[in-house]
Amino acid sequence: MLDSWRYSPVKPNIFSTITFALFVFVIIFTDSIVSNVSLHSDAIEHGNSHLDELQTHQTSQVLRITSTDDEDADHRILLPPFEVTEEVIVQPENKLKPEDLRLFERSRFTRRFDARVREFFGSNQCKVQFFMTWISPTELFGEREFFVLESVFQTNPKSCLIILSSTIDSGEGRKILEPLISRGFRVGAFSPDLWVLFKNTPAERWLSDIKNGDRDPGEIPLAQNLSNLIRLAALYKYGGVYLDTDFIVLKEFSGLRNTIGAQSVDVNGNWTRLNNAVLVFDKNHPLVYKFMEEFALSFDGNRWGHNGPYLVSRVVDRLANTGEELNCTVLPPIAFYPVDWTKISGFFIKPNDQLGAKWTEAKIRQLNRLAYGVHLWNRQSSRFRIEEGSIIRRLISDHCVVCSRHV
Repeated sequence: MLDSWRYSPVKPNIFSTITFALFVFVIIFTDSIVSNVSLHSDAIEHGNSHLDELQTHQTSQVLRITSTDDEDADHRILLPPFEVTEEVIVQPENKLKPEDLRLFERSRFTRRFDARVREFFGSNQCKVQFFMTWISPTELFGEREFFVLESVFQTNPKSCLIILSSTIDSGEGRKILEPLISRGFRVGAFSPDLWVLFKNTPAERWLSDIKNGDRDPGEIPLAQNLSNLIRLAALYKYGGVYLDTDFIVLKEFSGLRNTIGAQSVDVNGNWTRLNNAVLVFDKNHPLVYKFMEEFALSFDGNRWGHNGPYLVSRVVDRLANTGEELNCTVLPPIAFYPVDWTKISGFFIKPNDQLGAKWTEAKIRQLNRLAYGVHLWNRQSSRFRIEEGSIIRRLISDHCVVCSRHV
């Protein structure tokens, strides 16, 4: 009994100890599981959040996820999702043709351009300063173009003429001009330095943008559009008269100042279109500056006439509608454009009957009395043959100075 009494308390103590130990073990084990689950859940949540952030970052590079808790943790490689693309900055394509790039080159002639122009005008007592441009090869400067030069000096013998051309400013070009130079007429060809000519004008930025590929030169030959701009810059820098090389001069120009000609008028005599084949302006004239400004702002190298005759029409019309002072005279078509380009062929053919002969005589008298010259619309008329007895043949005979060339 005694032994039973002594051992009975011991058995419950051992059982309680085992039970308590088991209970503690279960609690620790459960806590460990819960803790691990919680940590794993946090890691997944953190990982998904980072992936979401990465998916909004556009790049084509491989991304690395690095644990911020353990510097020795492994790096995992994550490829970007399919919709992720690299942001590419595309530089504008320079569409200049190889022949266009030569227009921007400078030579020993172009570097002295401004000095040559000022020396030429300064050393000669020029009653009128004439300018022309020639952008084609020397061999294309033919008999018709040479006669235009003759007509300038037959009617304006005390004037000076500069041809802005890198091709005529050559040995071959000198041979073309020699018959006039040897007769004492003041004519020269100078290679224009576009950077100097356009400096401090709206044309300067345009030229830089074209060269750098920031503006589209268009499909029309760049030299053609440059001719429209060069004539404006030359008049703005030096002042004088610009003439196309297909304009026969019939009168002295010294009485004209700040003048542009209408190509067409409506039934009321109001002009409907101007043209830039003949321009007469003082140095630094504000209207010429606005012409250059319009050229630079609205340049379109794919629309024929947009940067030339249509340009001067747009600017003058806009300023007239705002009431701004133009300080410019617009002459009627008879002054510079007495025949429309659609009818120019009639000036090249001889009269085939008495009525036609009378009309020809009357037209020549009208031209000599009212017109400063005749624009030949070379784009249309270059294919026409000049027939004997035609209006053009008569004008050539009456206004030549060399008079030994067959045109």
